Amino acid sequence: MAIVEFLNTPAGARRRFSVKSPADFTPLGEYECADADDIARALAKARAAQRKWAEVPVAERAKAMLKVRDQILKAQDEIVAVVIRETGKCLAEALGMEVYSTLDSMSYYSRRAEKVMKPRRVPLHGPMALMKKVTLVPRPLGVIGVITPWNGPFVLSMGYTVQALLAGNAVLLKGSEVTPASTLMVEKVFRDGGFPDGLLQVVTGDGLTGAALVESGVDKISFTGSTATGRKIGEMCGRLLIPCALELGGTDAMIVCDDADVDHAAAGALMGSCMNAGQVCIGTQRILATPGIYDALTERVAAQCRTLRQGAAFGAEEDVGPIIMDRQLTIVERHVEDAIAKGARLLAGGRRNPNLPGLYFEPTVLADCTADMLVMREETFGPVVAIRKVADEEEALAVANDSPNGLAGNVWSRNERKAFDLACRMETGSVSVNDMALTYGLQEAPFGGRKASGIGRGNGADGLLNYCHMMPVVANRFGNAKPSGAYPYTAKHVDGLRKAIKFFWGSALGRYFQ
Repeated sequence: MAIVEFLNTPAGARRRFSVKSPADFTPLGEYECADADDIARALAKARAAQRKWAEVPVAERAKAMLKVRDQILKAQDEIVAVVIRETGKCLAEALGMEVYSTLDSMSYYSRRAEKVMKPRRVPLHGPMALMKKVTLVPRPLGVIGVITPWNGPFVLSMGYTVQALLAGNAVLLKGSEVTPASTLMVEKVFRDGGFPDGLLQVVTGDGLTGAALVESGVDKISFTGSTATGRKIGEMCGRLLIPCALELGGTDAMIVCDDADVDHAAAGALMGSCMNAGQVCIGTQRILATPGIYDALTERVAAQCRTLRQGAAFGAEEDVGPIIMDRQLTIVERHVEDAIAKGARLLAGGRRNPNLPGLYFEPTVLADCTADMLVMREETFGPVVAIRKVADEEEALAVANDSPNGLAGNVWSRNERKAFDLACRMETGSVSVNDMALTYGLQEAPFGGRKASGIGRGNGADGLLNYCHMMPVVANRFGNAKPSGAYPYTAKHVDGLRKAIKFFWGSALGRYFQ
C-alpha cells in the first residue's frame, strides 16, 4: 500500500496528496503541493524579512533562537507524537534523534554564534603588511533553500535551518511529501517561539516542488537525500551558478579486527544497522570481520538480533519501527532476496513481520556476504546486518574503500592506535572508533561525504560560516595613504618592480621577510 497518493484535482488547481502511516496505514491527512508562484511569493517575503534580519546583532539573533529552543522543550511531546504518526519510529528514537539532538544543536550554535560570526583580522605577509590591513567579515548569503528527507523529518529540517538563520539568512524549507506534518512542526515551533515573521517558511510538496525551489532564485541550496536526486540538484545549481551542499547516501563500512571486544562490536553492528529501522545515512551497511573474530561476532549479532522487539504501540519498550516508505521496503526485500540467492546465510529475520499490519521488516542478519551482492554494493536503508569475512585488516580496508560512496564508517579494535590509523585511511567523510554513527550528533565535527556521498559540509565549530560569504575588507594601516598604484606608468615604475622582485625572491634577506 502506497504511503503517499496523489489525488485527482481540477485543471489549474494545486496538486494535492494524501499521506498514510507506515505503521498501520491510518490516513493522516491531505496536503497541497506548492507551485512556482507560491514559492515566488514566499521568496519575496523572505527577502524582505532577511534584509532586516541581517542587520540584527548576532547576539540578538541567538536570543531569538534560544526562545525557539525553549518552545521545543515545551512542545516535545507534541513533536514526538507527530513524528511517530508519520514515521512509526519507536519512542526512544523519536525522542532521542528528533528532540534531544535538535535541542543540543540549537544550544551549541546559539551560544557560539557571536564568536563565530565576529569579523577577524588576518595578518598579511610581505611589503603589503606595512601598508594594508585585512578584516574578514562574514556576511549572510540571503535566502537559503533547505530540502530534507523523511527518515529524520524534524531533526534534519531543524539542523541546517538553525545554522542558516543564525548566520543572518532567511530559509525556505521543503521537507519530504512522506512527512509533511513533521516539517510543518518546524514552522510551528518558530512561530510559537516568537521568531520574526517571514524568516522561516515551509513549502509542502513533492519533487516538482523541490525543483521549483531550486529554480526560484534562492542564494544556496542545502539538500539531504538520495544520491540520484542530489545529482540532479547539483546539476541545476551548477547551471544557475548558486552554491549547494549535498548530503547524500552511504554504504558505510564497519571494520572489526581480531582484537576487538566482540560483545561491544556485536552491539555496535546491531545498533548501526538497525537503529531507525536501518534508515540512517551514516548507519552501518557492510560489516567486514577478520577471521579470528568472524564466527563469534556473527553468532552474537544473530542471537541479539532475535531479541529485538517490534510493535505498533509506540511505547518505551520497542526497538525497531517500520520502514517509512513503501518503495523503500521493496528495495530492502530485493537486497535480502538477492543476497540469499547468491549464497548468503540467513541467520535472523529476512521477511516482513507477519504479526504487524504496516511496513515492518524483521531485523535481519546475513552472514557470508560477498562483493557481488546488492547489500554490499548499494544502499539498503533497512534493518539488515550484512557480514563479510575478510582475510585481514588490509583487505578489510581495501573492501571498505571499494565503494562509490564515502559518508561514514567505523573501526573496532582494542588497539586504539591501530584503529585510529585504519580510520584515517578510510576514504569516507567521517569515522568512529569503537562506536558507530556518532559524527552527526557531535556538533563540533564537520559533517559531509566524499565520492558520491555528497559535496560541501555542514555542522562543525564554524558551521554558521557555511551559510556566509566571507568578505575581505582591505583598508590602509595608516590613515589617508596614497593608493598602491597610480597612472601613468613610467620606466621608474618598471625599474622599481624589477628591484622589488630581485630583493624579495632573489636574496636571502628578502626571502626572510616573506
